[in-house]
Amino acid sequence: MKPVSAQLNTHLQGEVTTLATCWKITRTDGVVKAFTSLDVDIVFDSVTYISIAGITPSSVEGKDNMAVQNVDVAGVLHASYISAPDIAAGLYDFAEVEIFKVNYLDVGQGRILEQRGTIGEIKLQKDLFVAELRGLSQHLQQSIGKLYSATCRASLGDGDCKVNLASFTVAASVSTVVSNLIFTSASLGQSAGFFTGGKITWTSGNNNGLVQDIKEFSNSQVVLAEPMPFSIQVSDNFNIVAGCDKTFTTCKAKFSNVVNFRGEPHVPGTDAMMKTAGTLDT
Repeated sequence: MKPVSAQLNTHLQGEVTTLATCWKITRTDGVVKAFTSLDVDIVFDSVTYISIAGITPSSVEGKDNMAVQNVDVAGVLHASYISAPDIAAGLYDFAEVEIFKVNYLDVGQGRILEQRGTIGEIKLQKDLFVAELRGLSQHLQQSIGKLYSATCRASLGDGDCKVNLASFTVAASVSTVVSNLIFTSASLGQSAGFFTGGKITWTSGNNNGLVQDIKEFSNSQVVLAEPMPFSIQVSDNFNIVAGCDKTFTTCKAKFSNVVNFRGEPHVPGTDAMMKTAGTLDT
């Protein structure tokens, strides 16, 4: 059972209740967004929950089988509250969310916590957003430990990889803009594919401080994995890091880092396991 104060429990036993639903979103950068279904703002635990129409959660279902409890929260995009550029910039990725009810006539009675978790996938639909809230049991579904793999399990430049990213990072600026997804830079003369799979960090302009993955690189043209949320302008500065496809060949030829390769490319795969006497190589 969920803990409820004696006063709130007494209120729930009454014939008429005065309950309001509240949503508290805490982003990874520390910014807190709080909303309520009531037609006036509520102050609870020193946080002001703003009354805004159009933000509603789907049904909250409790389970006792440790299955992941997912709830969708839908709302209207608004520049002052939750905006499309902020979502596109990843500011709400993995944000913590709490959904609970309070007695809006006496918030001192405490709350009924209905759901708690983190934001998963967010979909944008015209002027609306739909955010998936993943329950705490989501963490129990994650694999613990390392598995054999032909490709490297490390990320380029991390503590396992140990590649010095400074040697594979280039500071450049935008020369021409095709869209918020594609642009060119005359400063980049590397061979085709050098930055494919890498990352770009903007150091000036409208997207200053934002990071994006690179889908393709060829002939000084950069194609991003997703469009930047704000307009890319000529002369915008950025740092771009080489990409790694996590194969043994790339690790050896491109980064000279096979001593730290975190994969098992020479371990026989499922094809070898399925061989019979009649299919063995001679």
